[in-house]
Amino acid sequence: MKDENYNKPKPEKLPIGRRELVSFPELDIEEIEAKVDTGAYTSAIHCSDIHEEIRPDGTKVICLDLLDPSHPQYNHKKLEFSEYDLREIKSSIGEKQERYIIRTKIKLFDEEIEEEFSLSDRSDMKYPVLLGRKLLKGRFTVDVARKNLAHKYKIKHKQK
Repeated sequence: MKDENYNKPKPEKLPIGRRELVSFPELDIEEIEAKVDTGAYTSAIHCSDIHEEIRPDGTKVICLDLLDPSHPQYNHKKLEFSEYDLREIKSSIGEKQERYIIRTKIKLFDEEIEEEFSLSDRSDMKYPVLLGRKLLKGRFTVDVARKNLAHKYKIKHKQK
């Protein structure tokens, strides 16, 4: 049986570099440095003081600080999410950890993508945001020799 989709043109994948400046419109964060990591399945964002609370009406929420006070883009906003998940995620050193997962929009190039992000303390990591395979698949190709292609695209298209 012949695959009918075999000869159909595939959508153009945008090239991104090993590092990118990304924005999170719903979290009020603009142009924060992210590491592109094809070894990670789930994307991650640095948070501190992550804890679950139960409201008087019985609703569970997770509360957190996006980034931490030592980060230059820390905005002192306490965030709350009522829609979240708790999943086992394998860390960069192979340990399984339970982490909260939220859905939020990330902006790369001119595209806003709603994606899942695990919330973790990345204070010991160089980059506060990690972009994993789930976000990259079908949308981007990674050019490890380059950086900030989305940011350069944005600047180039603003000048036109």
